[in-house]
Amino acid sequence: MTESVRQTGASPEQRMTEWDGDHAASGASGDLDGELLGVDPAELGDEDLIRELQSLHRTRLDTLRHASDSALANHLRRTAELETEYLARHPGREIDPSRLRDS
Repeated sequence: MTESVRQTGASPEQRMTEWDGDHAASGASGDLDGELLGVDPAELGDEDLIRELQSLHRTRLDTLRHASDSALANHLRRTAELETEYLARHPGREIDPSRLRDS
């Protein structure tokens, strides 16, 4: 965690000027100057949703470290959209016991 994050307590979303914080307000697919920013996650089949999530997670560190502010904001928005859709489809997803911490 960087010093500026510790001081402000702001999340990446709060620090991004392009981040609107309200995914539903702009529509699920988003729109920036008329440019479509992805297929509505509700319209994706399960395989396509997983593929899109894998792609975003694969590029996450590179985007965080090297992308422009607007690209990072778009990445954050799209990740939130896709993960929200995944969780809505799989509310009782299987939890791997090896991923749990001891109490």
